[in-house]
Amino acid sequence: MIKHIDVIVPCYNEESSLDRFWKESGEAFSAIEGYEFRYIFIDDGSSDETLQKIRRLAALQDSAKADASDAPDPDTILEATGDPAPGNPGACPKVSYISFSRNFGKEAAMYAGLQASDGDFAVIMDADLQHPPQLVAEMIRIVEETGCDSCAARRVSRKGEPKIRSALARAFYKLMNRYSDIEIVDGAVDFRLMNRKMVKAIVGMPENQRFSKGIFAWVGFNTEWIEFENVRRIAGESKWTMWGLMKYALDGFIDFAEAPLKFVGVLGGLTTLCSAVYFIIEFLKTVIVGKDTPGYASTICLILFFGGLIIAILSLIAEYIGRMYMET
Repeated sequence: MIKHIDVIVPCYNEESSLDRFWKESGEAFSAIEGYEFRYIFIDDGSSDETLQKIRRLAALQDSAKADASDAPDPDTILEATGDPAPGNPGACPKVSYISFSRNFGKEAAMYAGLQASDGDFAVIMDADLQHPPQLVAEMIRIVEETGCDSCAARRVSRKGEPKIRSALARAFYKLMNRYSDIEIVDGAVDFRLMNRKMVKAIVGMPENQRFSKGIFAWVGFNTEWIEFENVRRIAGESKWTMWGLMKYALDGFIDFAEAPLKFVGVLGGLTTLCSAVYFIIEFLKTVIVGKDTPGYASTICLILFFGGLIIAILSLIAEYIGRMYMET
């Protein structure tokens, strides 16, 4: 029985990568027996010719349904796209696409692709070939042999990546694993194969501010890992800026780590306690020793006491809101 795999490909200004991605992924998938692949491209508000190229890929599928005499030559539709369909030699692959009205980000694109997926499995991968299509066969083998719900890829090196970016990424993973309830494997990427059960669980979490690496870990399905060396982009440049990565990391930390709320509450409690102790000491000095205390001391004590109390109360309210958020 043939199983169906949806290949979810978020695209943002990837016109220079699509030709080669289509060719290499098609070659890799066509060698996998017993599986039929369908591409789901998500154009994330690209400003180049990405959407037009995706539409031409979809036209290949439509032309394959027509009479052979009427069907256009694939090479005239898109360069280097005359390859057999994955899992179905001699035919054009199934292609569908989603086009965003503007750039919503990779997280939204992946979620839209998962929503559109209805196959037995779904695999998420980038169009720049930093996620080697050849690994999909190994992922399938691992899922078949172990019966796991997902096989995910992790980079064992960050060759070619700026050192400061690599250092910040490692620090983020350590921080997340220490102060959150989830564990994110160092070097984990979005490239993974998931069964239908896991896909449904992820689609059932409709957050607007999404952090998929955390969601993949939070849903708790059995996941096996496959390692690969970091691969440079085949064309163009990364769309992630340093500010964008920092914002993404902050979103993930806020979404899955309650430690900041607890830290603020402890800080407020300690401030209140210290100010109360200082007030008692100054009061005893005045009453017992007879030492005059400057007026500003009592003012500072009151400010610190009520300031710390307000912080502690706000932290408690934040805890309640945080738990309500986790329950919705």
